[in-house]
Amino acid sequence: MTAKLNHTIVAARDKEKSALFMSEILGLPPPVAFGHFVLVTVGDELTLDFRDKAGEIVPQHYAFLVSETGFDEIFARIVARGLDHWADPGRQRAGEVNRWDDGRGVYFPDPDGHLLEILTRPYGSLGMSAEHPHPLVARTLQTGGGGAD
Repeated sequence: MTAKLNHTIVAARDKEKSALFMSEILGLPPPVAFGHFVLVTVGDELTLDFRDKAGEIVPQHYAFLVSETGFDEIFARIVARGLDHWADPGRQRAGEVNRWDDGRGVYFPDPDGHLLEILTRPYGSLGMSAEHPHPLVARTLQTGGGGAD
């Protein structure tokens, strides 16, 4: 049996504003209202279903695999909007893009504090053969993968 992610719910202070941000920044089709959700279609079948949430929103992480051209286009929109961005999920390398697995990746916030990511190669896909291996792959292979660091 094969399982495929179909949709996930994204908590937002303003579902319309957040869905529009997502669709515009990623260059996706405009959001569509569906009951009390606003849907953004990603790829052929996956939707991000934005819903309004009162109170605190617990930030989540959403990563999108994109082409090199797509990365250039999205990154240009990130810069044009003056969004903070980082090369790492810990937000230590501000204003940088990572080169892990000899691709490119960058992290940036959405209006609700969710951490979005675009990357051009799946992390770990080249293992240690990459000129710039992902730090977790390098650490796992060097330590033998056992125990916590």
